Amino acid sequence: MLRHAAAPGSGDPPGFRLGDCSTQRNLSEQGRAQARAIGDLFRANGISSAAVYSSQWCRCLDTARLLGIGEVVALELLNSFFGDSSAAEARTGALLAWLRGQRFGGPVVLVTHQVNITGLTGEVPESGEMIIVRIPEAGPVQVIGQVATPA
Repeated sequence: MLRHAAAPGSGDPPGFRLGDCSTQRNLSEQGRAQARAIGDLFRANGISSAAVYSSQWCRCLDTARLLGIGEVVALELLNSFFGDSSAAEARTGALLAWLRGQRFGGPVVLVTHQVNITGLTGEVPESGEMIIVRIPEAGPVQVIGQVATPA
């Protein structure tokens, strides 16, 4: 699980709309460089291609595309529920059920938001930080590693 790269501020401005990046908080130049560096890190560790899923938020989609390791599939289940803590349990449960129903044949990268990662793992990643997880058939998600944001 990868938290999107650096995007200045927090939350989104009033009038936010999916599909309209001009209404959203977007990656900074530093964030774009981070995303490319994360892709380089994957390749340096033998992962040149992966299944890449992303939240529909522009900062996540841009992070996912700049990794350069696979076609990006927008997945509503990865969309942020920031500001709506009442949705956390249901949204996290739906994502976990989806993950358990998949049969991935190789590496998978989920580009999403801090609240989504925290809901699933209990970890609070920085922008551009990866939380490596194992999804067991039952029980909680297992955090098996973390990769800090590239400098």
